[in-house]
Amino acid sequence: MNEREISRRAMLKGSAALAALVALGFPLEALEVEAAAGEEIVPWLDQPPPFPGSPDQVATQLVWEELGAQLTWNEKFFTVQHNGHWLVIREPDWRLAVGGLVQQPLVFTLAELRARPRQEVTFTLECSGNHGFPFFTGGIGTAHWAGTPLAPLLREAGPLPQGMEVVFWGADAGPAKVGDQTVTEQFARSMSLADALDPNILLCYEMNGAPLHPAHGFPVRLIAPGWYGVANVKWLTRIELLNTRYEGRFMGRDYVTQRTVQQDGQTSTRFTSVGRARLKSAPARVVRGARYRVEGVAWGAPIGRVEVRIDGGSWLPASIVDEDQGGGFVWRRWSLDWGQPTSGEHTVTSRAFDTSGRVQPAPDDPVIANKLTYWESNGQITRRVRIL
Repeated sequence: MNEREISRRAMLKGSAALAALVALGFPLEALEVEAAAGEEIVPWLDQPPPFPGSPDQVATQLVWEELGAQLTWNEKFFTVQHNGHWLVIREPDWRLAVGGLVQQPLVFTLAELRARPRQEVTFTLECSGNHGFPFFTGGIGTAHWAGTPLAPLLREAGPLPQGMEVVFWGADAGPAKVGDQTVTEQFARSMSLADALDPNILLCYEMNGAPLHPAHGFPVRLIAPGWYGVANVKWLTRIELLNTRYEGRFMGRDYVTQRTVQQDGQTSTRFTSVGRARLKSAPARVVRGARYRVEGVAWGAPIGRVEVRIDGGSWLPASIVDEDQGGGFVWRRWSLDWGQPTSGEHTVTSRAFDTSGRVQPAPDDPVIANKLTYWESNGQITRRVRIL
């Protein structure tokens, strides 16, 4: 099946998917992106430049000016591929194996997973490289995911006492440099057994009421609410329990954040593997009607409040639009009444606070300023806009 045929079938399923979302309790407005009647979206001046790499790497990014809803349309949801094109896997050929240090290895077809208890979660998924470069600022989206919970399946397999790490293997593979050798390495990510038993983690087969598109991991992907995108393995084929930490390319060599730290009067570099999402917010768009308002979102933790600063002035409280769905897994939209700003160019900055009082770091905060890599860039974001 080619990409055009897959896209055509996805379009035909669109009406059914929308009906399913409405049945789940999401209003039609949950997927609208246009401004209200009589209003106009003012575009940002600092639009991201074209992505410099292969278009196969990042095929889609969120357009912030289109963010007028909580959920992101499937065809507008960002995609990242590490080994070229996304995979097209035929359902009859696919199996999910559960093995390693378990009492009872298991194998499932997609139909067998679908027959297991169904669970749903709404989750904002962000690439850990989002906002790490000027050309990659839309690696984020929110969807309603459905599948079967992972934890009961792991318990059925029966982890052995020495099992401590759960590795999730995707079907995609590519070349990797290890020392002086180039090897073929299958994509994999891992987490501790304790983390993998989180009841919110899903073996996901549906996105916004429709079967997963191949670009998003058909037949099954991992959905790990609260973790960066790289941990949400697509095209899942194998789950393996180990008695040691897993340190493959996307755990120990790539997706590793480096920061300079002061230790005993000496400067050193600390290396940490990308894992859980971090507190963050972003101005999404400026809307012009009878008055101007700034709209945006905050995510990465249970959100307590959001503040906005215009042109480097005092921080102003924004209004939270969406109710908290619990768990801090879903971005919360916010809005600031800007009134009638003066003509000319302005800057808009936002910062989020979680419910425990932690604040999204400023660019000069050491956690951001001392970072040597672009992963986990959750510093405060400033956008530029011109008011006529």
